[in-house]
Amino acid sequence: MRLALFDLDGTLVDRRSAFANAITDLTRTHGYGPDVEHWMLIHLADRASPDDFAQLREIFNLDESAANLWRAYVNRMAAAVTCRPSVLDSLARLKAASWSIGVATNGASDIQRAKIRATGLADLIDGIAASGDIDVRKPDPRLFELAAARCGTQISRGDWMIGDNPENDIVGGHKAGLLTVWVRGRPWPESLSVPHHSVDDVTDAIDYLLTTHPPE
Repeated sequence: MRLALFDLDGTLVDRRSAFANAITDLTRTHGYGPDVEHWMLIHLADRASPDDFAQLREIFNLDESAANLWRAYVNRMAAAVTCRPSVLDSLARLKAASWSIGVATNGASDIQRAKIRATGLADLIDGIAASGDIDVRKPDPRLFELAAARCGTQISRGDWMIGDNPENDIVGGHKAGLLTVWVRGRPWPESLSVPHHSVDDVTDAIDYLLTTHPPE
């Protein structure tokens, strides 16, 4: 069975708009002022962890525990994040064509899995590896290897990694022995080795896999 690993944030789901909505909802619900909202928008823009909320609580002398603040953030992110129906349909077609589908994502385990459950991706994915699982982040090849293992397989020739981050997804995928498809959006650093294929949308990446590896 062929293996396709996908990045989560920015590839399968839209974290950016969900993030802004989650922060606005959290601060308004808890009655926090613009200073708290601004701090979270700046410091959590790329990633968030429970430690960030311990720092937030200390800086602004908040009464609520860091654990409760983190849980509130996780719940709001799960409620706000979306996966387009076209992406879900494309993944269903890939699965029907006998591909094994995995996710290799940086981020805390609980929040990444909450997003996957909330968006309907859980029914289409065979295995998930989040950096919070083993405290190893992409582009470290071990995270890709863990994702493959959780799909019940190991990385072999002809397997793919699809993602939007040039270093984390594409260079990391190369190091792990995967073929790569880059979902354009970020600038491509000239110093990095090029992906095997580039697309404008993750659905185009799935179409490419199905075209180059049609069902037998």
